[in-house]
Amino acid sequence: MDGKTREGAGQETGSTSRMRRLPRQIVKGVKLRLAVTATGPGLSSALDSRFGRARYLVIVDLPERSVYTVENSAGMDAAQGAGVQAAQVVIDSGATGLLTGHCGPKAYRALQAAGIDVLLTDEKTVAEALDQYEAGGLMPTASADVQGHW
Repeated sequence: MDGKTREGAGQETGSTSRMRRLPRQIVKGVKLRLAVTATGPGLSSALDSRFGRARYLVIVDLPERSVYTVENSAGMDAAQGAGVQAAQVVIDSGATGLLTGHCGPKAYRALQAAGIDVLLTDEKTVAEALDQYEAGGLMPTASADVQGHW
């Protein structure tokens, strides 16, 4: 699966259009948008503990859990700056939070500057990380937790 896809009610439809920031006020019914690092494109995918080099960024609108998935090929193939590139994707998605296993200092600073909370988790899947978040089990981290080029 290349590029970006939308998943809703278990259905996926492809879209290769360039992602644009979606202002929250035009996304009807969306109360919260989170980005989650993943090894696959959906809610049942394994959580990827790496932020910048995660294979996918799963963008989830809560409480409905509608999914928009972005393949992170630029970050995976980057010699350096993978975290900052992935941070830009998260910023452009309109997300207000990021659920991931680890986040480096440059990516963390970029996300914080954009007002995006970074929440660290060691859950096994995207859905489990969202469950943990919705249960109040995750708090924003106060700093990066790994060195750059991790």
